[in-house]
Amino acid sequence: MGKRQMPHPHETEKDRFQWTPQPEAAEFVHRVLDDYLAANSWAVQFGQRLLDETGTRLVDWIDHLAVPQQEGLDQRLEALSFKRTRHGESTFWRHAPGLFPELMVHGATTRGLALRVDSVEDFLAAHHLQQEVTIVGSPAAALRRALISDEGGAQLWVVQRHGFSGWQPPALDKSSEQAIVRHAAAFGSRRREFEDDIAGFENARTLIQAAVSDLGVDRAADLFFKSERDYWQSRNRAAQVQKARQDALGMGWANHDHHTYRASREHFARLIELMELLGCHCRERFFAGDEAGWGAQVLEQTACRVVIFADVDLTPDEISGDFAHQGLASRDQLGTVGLWCRLHGDAFLQAGMHHLECQFDFERARQQLQELGIQTMAPFTDFTYLKQAFTEGETWSVADARIEAARAAGSITDKQAQRFRVEGVLGSHMEILQRDDGYRGFNQTGISEIIKKTDPRQMPSP
Repeated sequence: MGKRQMPHPHETEKDRFQWTPQPEAAEFVHRVLDDYLAANSWAVQFGQRLLDETGTRLVDWIDHLAVPQQEGLDQRLEALSFKRTRHGESTFWRHAPGLFPELMVHGATTRGLALRVDSVEDFLAAHHLQQEVTIVGSPAAALRRALISDEGGAQLWVVQRHGFSGWQPPALDKSSEQAIVRHAAAFGSRRREFEDDIAGFENARTLIQAAVSDLGVDRAADLFFKSERDYWQSRNRAAQVQKARQDALGMGWANHDHHTYRASREHFARLIELMELLGCHCRERFFAGDEAGWGAQVLEQTACRVVIFADVDLTPDEISGDFAHQGLASRDQLGTVGLWCRLHGDAFLQAGMHHLECQFDFERARQQLQELGIQTMAPFTDFTYLKQAFTEGETWSVADARIEAARAAGSITDKQAQRFRVEGVLGSHMEILQRDDGYRGFNQTGISEIIKKTDPRQMPSP
């Protein structure tokens, strides 16, 4: 039985998140991009470097495209399901059904492309442009940008955002700048190991509430998820290798697609609650099939462009309720997700994220990483509009007390316990993803098998 989408008890069929490819909108955006690239050689050359040196595509880094106003453009964009907003003298068009760059219309000749990066300063340093380019925006601003190239009116910008999707960021006073530094340090050094996991969640709640109070929810969320990516990266070699490749071009992790957390049943509602404190809203939910034993809640923090995939052991009789908020009782029988949490700790606490998924050129990234000693598992999605594969898992050592607790509960055998003590257990992955046609959704048919393949009980003994 394949993975099926679960209805929310208060949703109608019309209200559910049903993502579909948007080929006509994609064709339009690529035509705009091609017209721009024909006029800016710097962008063309840089796009080739992204492919050759990071296995990523220029289109997946675009924050927005500036398009000249022309007759019939508004009607065409409306027909393609773009929605219009106004900011000053410019009109902006966003596409809710699909994942596309925002389109900015300003004047009859304006043409431009803005790439999203983690740090404008790092980008300038990577390309030795510090002395030639001026950064617009203070060091702590929620929006910073810099003009990299202007070839006959075809401009190339880099843009750095911190929980801000608009165009005129609020001014920061000295106390706010100091609060940003303080809360970034608090999240980065967040204690994750507690005798009682509930105390760990409460500690995180205190940190999150303090940051939200001082900075607002979106800036707090930006700081929090930056620290989460850093912690995951510190425990995953594939992440370290790929991050170094992207940093060499000054890009950082600005191509992240979604963050995946595995949660124990008893703490799943706590995880969702804290994600909602960070401004995440619940999107679609999934159930992987009666035999798979797990489900997921997808959440999105729109201002930060952060998507969360939260996994949990789930039974068929629980799918009709609001399991994300009502809570789930603990149980001794553990599925793949529950066992991972029993051995490593919840992803929100001790373990860190199970994986970060970023957008790539699927084949180039896999080939380039293989040449660097990073192997990938067989793809679990191979659609025309969505391709996905895990890197081979990072093996972590496991505390003997955790192994013994799982053995005593009957979740693993004596033989498995001994093997885990000697060999360690699969921990985290990096996921390689390619999206086309603006598809925003997730594979609903093939993911059960890959989850099973990450269950250490399924691993053959040497």
